[in-house]
Amino acid sequence: MTTRGATRVGVRDVAARAGVSSQTVSRVLNDHPHIRDETRGRVLEAMAALGYRVNNAARSLGTATTRTLGVIASDATLYGPAVGIAALETAARTAGRWIATAYADAADAASVTAAADHLLAQGVDGIVVVAPHARTLDALATVGLPVAELHGGPGAARQREGAAAAVRHLVDLGHTRIAHLAGPADWREAAARGEGVERALAEAGLTPGPRWEGDWSAADGARRAAEVVAAVQAPAGPTAVVVANDQMALGLMAALADLGVDVPGDVSVTGFDDNPDAAFYRPALTTVRLDIVGEARRCIGEVLGVEAPDLPDLPAPPTLVARASTSTP
Repeated sequence: MTTRGATRVGVRDVAARAGVSSQTVSRVLNDHPHIRDETRGRVLEAMAALGYRVNNAARSLGTATTRTLGVIASDATLYGPAVGIAALETAARTAGRWIATAYADAADAASVTAAADHLLAQGVDGIVVVAPHARTLDALATVGLPVAELHGGPGAARQREGAAAAVRHLVDLGHTRIAHLAGPADWREAAARGEGVERALAEAGLTPGPRWEGDWSAADGARRAAEVVAAVQAPAGPTAVVVANDQMALGLMAALADLGVDVPGDVSVTGFDDNPDAAFYRPALTTVRLDIVGEARRCIGEVLGVEAPDLPDLPAPPTLVARASTSTP
């Protein structure tokens, strides 16, 4: 049996089966407060029996909202953005919304503008930006909708605090010469994490050690290993490296092992993100855990404002997860 050409069930069909007006069905769909529970129940039963599917575009004609939020994402193959998108989907559903995702090269303003135009054409009620570059928000300045940043805005303070916690952990172990493998300079979260490293070193009265800039990937972490070894083996070289994410830390530790450098015996290494594999690196990686689920809820609350009463409070503070990749110098 084929369903090709089957007639789509509409509001009038639901109204006829439930014995109510089409306007009453629309009110149920839009969570109108002045609908009796018995009437709401009849409408919902009719929708289920008929297999009715909500048409957000049609519903928005009478409500000025599609109940859909836009997400602009880039580099979704990386752990942070991928987990962020999934967390936003869950948070949006908790608030009775859906998300539409558009992917863009966040370093290219034209690409971001095209992604925003695509989402605006779908009538989204707000936009969340995942892992923005410094130029991303400039391209979104005129969209006329609420815009929130998953890894920036209020979340940037927690990025800084997480990086500072990694430095303080190393200082507590006795390290005084600490290097930094940073993320790309034009990523706002990389900048925030770098600021956290610098602040913690200054608070400890320490001079920053060597600094390298990576691209977030394990491959790039491995490419930096020779430079790290040269720095470590130099007189008064660093005894620890704070790495801006777990993937670069993985590549760095693997390449250091190939070069005969022991972690943490010769140099301690910390990461950031606490991805699910971090505990299974060899050695298991000391890293920083962020409350990405909480950050996603914050963003959904920002774009919805007072319409998000079911979303919990602010995200939890970052947590330093100490494992085997760090020890005393």
